[in-house]
Amino acid sequence: MDLTKIKVGVLGGGISKEREISLDSANQAMLSLKRSNIDAVLIDIKSCDERGVRALLKESEIDLAFIALHGEFGEDGGVQIILEQMNIAYTGSPPAASRLAMDKVAAKNIFLKNKIPTPLFTVHTNCQGYLNDVEFPVVVKPCSLGSSLGISIANDADSLKCGLIEALKMQNKVIVESYIQGRELTVGILEDSPLGVVEIIPKGGFYDFTNKYIDEKTEFIAPAKLDEETKQKIKSIALNAHVALGCGNFSRVDIRLSHDKIPYVLEVNSIPGLTAHSLLPLSAKCCNIDFDQLIIKMTQI
Repeated sequence: MDLTKIKVGVLGGGISKEREISLDSANQAMLSLKRSNIDAVLIDIKSCDERGVRALLKESEIDLAFIALHGEFGEDGGVQIILEQMNIAYTGSPPAASRLAMDKVAAKNIFLKNKIPTPLFTVHTNCQGYLNDVEFPVVVKPCSLGSSLGISIANDADSLKCGLIEALKMQNKVIVESYIQGRELTVGILEDSPLGVVEIIPKGGFYDFTNKYIDEKTEFIAPAKLDEETKQKIKSIALNAHVALGCGNFSRVDIRLSHDKIPYVLEVNSIPGLTAHSLLPLSAKCCNIDFDQLIIKMTQI
């Protein structure tokens, strides 16, 4: 597809708690497309009302949708279904893969089925029974939120209870998973191939929302300092996770590397962030792909 001969609508905003981050990602993508002489417009999705979204898309008269919607309605396949029904081409993963990637429980079950290492986990809808057979530390996280919203690390029963209470305020289904002692890594996938491995080192606490989006809170090592065998193992497992969920073209796979060098997949992000703090562009940079080149490759379908 000759991108210079079509109109691209960059979908951002949305209705989730990640709205402002999504708008930032969408704006960066739109400006990049314009730098490449592509007719691009930002489309702010302000609701998930199907009739309203259809009207907005029809009015925009776009040929292709670049989806930068984080969270609900963007990453869960909702807007993709509408685009398919309207015969509008779009970037990224199809609806089924989007739903799987967004739902951490469904995704982890797919990983286990495909023998992809992932931390052991339990699912909770309330704070009852949380002391049963818990081996601390554990990670508490909402089932389908991004940007590390609602995540905490519990080292004892009291902090676990607090973590569950806070996470359940955000969603009614919460995962408690084993905390893998080791290194925090991420791998971008582009054109269904792994990019560079990036190591994430928060300067305090863990890689939560604050450390993700505030300057100088986190150190990034790109590429991560790894021996070749471990690096290739990480890339292979990341790609396997991407493929197992049925993701298309691009994603970002978050991994914990244990002290005995086993890569555990935490989750697959089907619509990675594209802000100044985002990791997919950093992973691409490891492979000498700059931001504008990345956006063009993401836009190709």
